[in-house]
Amino acid sequence: MGVMTDYFRAADAAVVRRVLEAADGGSPLLGPQRALDGVEAKGLDPTVVLGQLVAAVRQVPWAVDLVGDTPVWPATPPPGRDGPEDEDDPWLTGPWVFELDAGTRDTLAAIPDEDIPAVAARWARAEELHGASAESLCPVVGDLAGLARRARVAGDLLYCWTCL
Repeated sequence: MGVMTDYFRAADAAVVRRVLEAADGGSPLLGPQRALDGVEAKGLDPTVVLGQLVAAVRQVPWAVDLVGDTPVWPATPPPGRDGPEDEDDPWLTGPWVFELDAGTRDTLAAIPDEDIPAVAARWARAEELHGASAESLCPVVGDLAGLARRARVAGDLLYCWTCL
């Protein structure tokens, strides 16, 4: 079973929650009318794989806290609740949406088009990418950089929708 991930931009978490409620938690990138501007990126989780990209751009070692994220969906559990209660609990089953920190958006937005091949080559060295080539990663880097640029210009943040 693979992890599905989509990255998209929105003004704030309230907009994201409204779109997800209308889509019954489904990806805001699916359907005949895409609700939000985004990029489909199967398997590129925000903490590790996107974190490896951010590390490649910044030319620093990867760290677990390199990409800051805040849960947006499902809603925050009520106070005093420690975790999932049953197999139908959305915290256990997903989907999940995380708001990414502005530093991640700005790092991706700052990738000049002419540097995309070099960034992709550095990113391709990440063990989690299982030997992907720099050439195959160039379009992903370009798509994520473009999304981040549009988000920064609009004053939006980046979000990651994840589902098993």
